Amino acid sequence: MSHDWLAEPCFTIDEESRQSALEHQAQLTKPPGSLGTLEAMAVRLAGLQHTVMPSAQRVWISIFAGDHGVAAEGVSAFPQAVTGEMVRNFAHGGAAISVLARSLGALLEVVNLGTVNDPGELPNVRRAIIAPQTHNFCERPAMSAVQLELALRAGADSAAAAHVAGAHVFIGGEMGIANTTAAAALACALLRESPEALAGAGTGLDTAGIQRKAAVIERGLALYPADNDALAWLGRVGGFEIAALTGAYIAAAQRGIPVLIDGFITTAAALAAVRINPGCRDWMFFAHRSRERGHAQLLAALQADPLIDLGLRLGEGSGAATAVPLMRFACELHSRMATFAQAGVSGT
Repeated sequence: MSHDWLAEPCFTIDEESRQSALEHQAQLTKPPGSLGTLEAMAVRLAGLQHTVMPSAQRVWISIFAGDHGVAAEGVSAFPQAVTGEMVRNFAHGGAAISVLARSLGALLEVVNLGTVNDPGELPNVRRAIIAPQTHNFCERPAMSAVQLELALRAGADSAAAAHVAGAHVFIGGEMGIANTTAAAALACALLRESPEALAGAGTGLDTAGIQRKAAVIERGLALYPADNDALAWLGRVGGFEIAALTGAYIAAAQRGIPVLIDGFITTAAALAAVRINPGCRDWMFFAHRSRERGHAQLLAALQADPLIDLGLRLGEGSGAATAVPLMRFACELHSRMATFAQAGVSGT
C-alpha cells in the first residue's frame, strides 16, 4: 500500500479573505488588538475558510481507539481492558468527550482500530479493526507497513467524512492504554530528546512508574536507526490511533478543514504530520497546554501557543472540545460586533 497521498499539497489559503478580515477587524468598536488572540484567530480562520466571516459552529470530533503491545511492559496504571471498555463508554455517552460533544452540538464518532477485548458492534462506533493491538515496540516495530497505511487511511476517512458533513473544525481524540508511552517514544525520536525528559505520569504513574516507563522507551528506541524519518518512526513506536490522528490531520488540511489539536498524544501526532507534510501546520490550532510532561517541548517544536491552560491531561479530545467556545467567541465577535460607522462611534 502506498503512502504517496500523504505528500499531496494542502488546501490553499485565501490571502484576500484573510486581508479583508483584518481590515474588518480594524473597523470594529474596540481599540486595535484589544481582543488579542481572539482577533488573530478569527482573521486566520477567514483565510483558511475562504470567507471574511468565518465560523466554528459545525464541529466534527473523531476519537480513535487502539491497544498497544508495549502495555505488556507495565507502563500504565490501568489494565489494558480499559481501552475496549472506554469505547463502550464513548458509545453510550458516558465519557467526558461525550458530554462535551453534546454540549457543543458537535458530531462525535468513535473509530475502533483494534482492542484486546473487542466490545463488538456499538452505536456511533466505526469498526476499522487492524489488529487487536500493535506489537511491543521493545521487541519489534509496532506496525507493519500495511498496518501503518491502514491506520493512516482510517484517519483520512474521518477527515473525508467531516468534509462531506461541512465541518468548520476537526478535532481528533484518542483512547488506548499505554499510548502516552508510544507518544513519548515518538516524541523522543522526532525531537532527539531523552525519555527522562518526555516520559510522564500518563494515567497516574508514581515516580518509580515513570522511571520504568522511561527505561522501556529507551530500550525500545535503541532497536531502531537514529534517523529523522517521521513516517518510519510512526510505524516503529507509534500506535494505531496515533497514526490515524496523523493521517486525519494531513487529510483535513488537504481538504481545507482547520484542526484543533488536543494534548500530549495528539500533539505528538501533529508533529509527525508536520514532519511528513509541512503544509498541514498552517491548518493547526492548539487547544491547551497539558500537564503531561513533554507537552511543552512538543508545543515549542511546533511554535504553538495554546488557547488555554487548565491543568488538563485526560485526552479523548477533551481539551480541544473545551477550547471550542473560545474559537466560536472569536468568530461571533468578528462577525457581530458593530463597526465604528454602524455604531456612530468616533474611530481613530
